[in-house]
Amino acid sequence: MKKRNLIIYRIVTGLFSLMLLAGAITYFVNYEMTAEMFTSLGVPTEIIYPLAIAKICGIIAIWFIKIPLIKNLAYLGFALDLVLAIFSHLNAGDGKAIGPVIPLVLLIISYWFYRKLSAKAVNIG
Repeated sequence: MKKRNLIIYRIVTGLFSLMLLAGAITYFVNYEMTAEMFTSLGVPTEIIYPLAIAKICGIIAIWFIKIPLIKNLAYLGFALDLVLAIFSHLNAGDGKAIGPVIPLVLLIISYWFYRKLSAKAVNIG
């Protein structure tokens, strides 16, 4: 059962990570398009590069940092980013709110399995 949970966690977290990493890379590679999108959402373009760096750091934290507080903060940061993205798209009325919903669902599933796996590790050890 634990092995199955670990496999699900890694697949879901991998898909989530790939989605967010692709977005962060796009922020660097196609800045003009990203800036245009941020402007249409009413978001200042000054946060594009810091947000991309934060996403990359968050992915690293989820995969490689063993300190639970750091890992939980990374999950929280992603949740806030995605919820705010959903509200920004809904407010702009551009019909693209579903875009951040998909990684948010993956994030929730990833976090649920992370907590399930870490709880078992604490109970065993």
